[in-house]
Amino acid sequence: MLGSARDAFMRGDWPSAFDEFRAAQERTDLSADDCFALADSAWWVGEIEAALDAWQVAYDLYLRAGVRRRAAMAAMFVGVHSMQRGDSAAGSAWMRRTRRLLEEEPEAAEHGYPLYLDIFVAMGAGDFPGAIEVARRMQDLGHRFNDPNLSAVGLVGEGRALIKQGLVRDGMGLLDESMLAALSENLHPVWAGAIYCHLMDACRELDELRRAGEWTEAATRWCDRIPDASLYRGICRVHRAQVLQARGDWDLAEREAARACTDLLRLNPRIVAEGHYEIGEIRRLRGDLGGAEESFRRAHELGRDPQPGLALVRLAQGNIDVAATSISTALATGGEDRLASARLWAAHVEIALAAGDVAIAQKASDELAETARIYESSGLEAAARQARGAVLLAAGRPVEAGGVLRSACRLWQELAALHSAATTRVLLAQAYRALGDEDAAQLELDAACAVFGRLGAKLDARRVGELQGRGRLPGGLSEREAEVLRLVAAGKSNRDIAELLFISERTVHRHLSNIFTKVGVTSRTAAAAYAFEHDLVGRGDG
Repeated sequence: MLGSARDAFMRGDWPSAFDEFRAAQERTDLSADDCFALADSAWWVGEIEAALDAWQVAYDLYLRAGVRRRAAMAAMFVGVHSMQRGDSAAGSAWMRRTRRLLEEEPEAAEHGYPLYLDIFVAMGAGDFPGAIEVARRMQDLGHRFNDPNLSAVGLVGEGRALIKQGLVRDGMGLLDESMLAALSENLHPVWAGAIYCHLMDACRELDELRRAGEWTEAATRWCDRIPDASLYRGICRVHRAQVLQARGDWDLAEREAARACTDLLRLNPRIVAEGHYEIGEIRRLRGDLGGAEESFRRAHELGRDPQPGLALVRLAQGNIDVAATSISTALATGGEDRLASARLWAAHVEIALAAGDVAIAQKASDELAETARIYESSGLEAAARQARGAVLLAAGRPVEAGGVLRSACRLWQELAALHSAATTRVLLAQAYRALGDEDAAQLELDAACAVFGRLGAKLDARRVGELQGRGRLPGGLSEREAEVLRLVAAGKSNRDIAELLFISERTVHRHLSNIFTKVGVTSRTAAAAYAFEHDLVGRGDG
């Protein structure tokens, strides 16, 4: 029985190995090596409690036999996987035990593995040069002791730290090199899986949609060979869901994310939180605001910041001031990681424009553009151009806006980001309409409507329907500004308008300031007269 368990383990048949080792364990005491193999097999099939127990038994047996380096490796796996499941205190204690054992041993390959955590601790503290130094030491140990796992994972650590410093080309080059090592099957599957995860995390941070799609396919093929309940299978599902969402396959994306949430609940709450956030994004885009809010709240409970998704839900619900406060708070408290703030800045532009605050939107757009410049990402560049075009349009500069928005739309199309391309088309239509080219505006709206209908983006489709049914608004007014102006013409006060539109009086004041500038008036009376002269009163929202 032990022989068949060992054979199954050697060929990577972890379900069989787990069953055989457990059966053998009922009849005889397992050796330290067999306990380690049992723990490894249990981890791959999602039996995390059994894995931690077996690694601790292996640790005790190695320590009694004086095999301290192997005892350290068993302790390290207990520490790492305890931390992954949210048990930080126990995990840290086991990692201290690992280091203490290795301090008393001559330098060997085992000394390189705890450095993996040191790299990302340094990165979390913003010490990127320190992280690179540790990563290169890990690579050096790998080369000196002929351990390809250390060499490849050290490349990953160096690559991610370089990316955080803005050296994206160099950093991605190292990540791609480490992926080649993972694909070669010369690495232990645990470390091959870690490399896949880090590359996909980097692509997600950078919004590198094209590269993410390519590597996701490779990771999916690799994951197809491992058990459904394994950690890496679940992580791969979340990454795949993110790519599918961008490409417009929302049904499959939600199924993949939901499956990951179910499979990983006991293994890694952090990844489950990311899965719930992704479900929230899909539901928000569909217009299921209640479902989206529920998913964002679940992500938050598990430790994931629910922004910018939750702020964008508030915006869609008409709670503009709440959305503006939420996104401002997220940016103020989010730390100095410019790359991690990119999605927050993009949302800030959208929310500020809805509030009529073009100046704030301009600042947010500039921050996003600077991030795109530093990190040279096609996805970030597309988002930055879309944001800049929206700000130019709101500022009454449709000629400049049109050129920027056309380039943004082309970039989104090249990246196969269907929803983003369609939302950019809506902005482009408004620029054409402001220039008096109704035919061009309708072409863009028709194209956007077709995409929204195919995706099931109900709120976006409704918005386009409203724009298709209404002629060009005079003076370059936005829909919200025209709505405010109608209420002014109806004799409503700022307080009345705020209550009717569920916005603050401050936001009403900003809208009026923009309206006065755009239509060339200086008083409410003149603004009301403009509304009557240009047939804005009585148009309604349809």
